[in-house]
Amino acid sequence: MKAVLPFVAIVTSLATSVAASLSGGLFARPEKITGDYVEARTASVMAGPCHYNGELVTTGRDALLAWNFSGGHFQGVDLAGVRAVAAVTAEDNLSETAAHKAELAVDTNASEAQVAAVAALLREKCGAQLGAIVKIRRAAIAFSHGDKGYNVDAPGFATMHVEYRADNTCCVQPNLVWYSPLSPIERRMVGFTDLAAYSGGISAPWSREGEDSAFYGAIAF
Repeated sequence: MKAVLPFVAIVTSLATSVAASLSGGLFARPEKITGDYVEARTASVMAGPCHYNGELVTTGRDALLAWNFSGGHFQGVDLAGVRAVAAVTAEDNLSETAAHKAELAVDTNASEAQVAAVAALLREKCGAQLGAIVKIRRAAIAFSHGDKGYNVDAPGFATMHVEYRADNTCCVQPNLVWYSPLSPIERRMVGFTDLAAYSGGISAPWSREGEDSAFYGAIAF
């Protein structure tokens, strides 16, 4: 018994060290990326069937997407505090074609490493929805999430003012919600678009207001 005890102690010590190493290394759970997301389209995302069918073939070819990262890392880069807005366009309704393209704006306060990490993250997590990111630019992005809704302003690029729907109609009548958000989110809700406008670049300038054309929720990357 005296000869066995040292061996057992050594094995136990090694096992503890290996477990500790693996828990913070190779098999560590990736840090969750957190934050807010809001998008607005050029078509109602919640409407009656006739309204939806009418817009499906005539509009809905453009959208604005905005992310406000509150925490998490990607490719070793800290994303906390980074804000980004994308304008997405297609020749047909965004739900009818995969040939999308996008212009991405990242806040002027972000570092070059953060810009590169955000672009890589979006290509990985929602590349099919964004399509080719044909241009990356900087903008002084303001993103607020308050009691009434979301306000996103990127001067010279885009703006979104989206209100909550207090009646939660999208939950009560889910069959009237025709699209899915273009970026993965948790607790998806439909918002009322006071104003969504794009200054133009990858498509002609556009502006929409006064319709249920927005989604919002928590980032789910």
